[in-house]
Amino acid sequence: MPRIFTGLELPPLIAQSLATLRGGVPGARWIDPENYHITLRFIGDVDDAVAREIALMLGQVRRRSFEIKIDGLAAFGGRKPRAIVASVASSQALLELQAEHERLMQRLGLLPEGRKYTPHITLARLRESSSQQVATYLAERGSYRTPLFDVSGFVLFSARASVGGGPYLVEASYPLAA
Repeated sequence: MPRIFTGLELPPLIAQSLATLRGGVPGARWIDPENYHITLRFIGDVDDAVAREIALMLGQVRRRSFEIKIDGLAAFGGRKPRAIVASVASSQALLELQAEHERLMQRLGLLPEGRKYTPHITLARLRESSSQQVATYLAERGSYRTPLFDVSGFVLFSARASVGGGPYLVEASYPLAA
């Protein structure tokens, strides 16, 4: 298996709505809507045996479905923005699911994630975009919101080694209890 991570797929209507936000930032590399997701735990490059062990362990997760919503747009990277993202509103159920994924990966011997978890959907990766261009974009579109939508499962994704943005493949799906 190539590079893997766990995450949440988005409902098609939410992805279509997010796709309307594409464009307007010179130098941005916009992510294709079919690759929008919310990462739970980036795992990285692992061999097939470890990937199988991860897939089995994820099957032991027993949680209830929940609702989340997108609550605005932001940029990551400070003075040198590197991504435009849709922010996911704080949700206790989402944070608990992510924390369980983190514990499972550490139990398998993987190093802990070094950064604080910030749930988001990457919309664009930036290289040549100025902070002023990004600020203008966010001033025009930053108040974007969605209604609550259901999270009824999570998936194990794989990706080719690249600069990010997909294509991502679903290797396994895990339902949450209704």
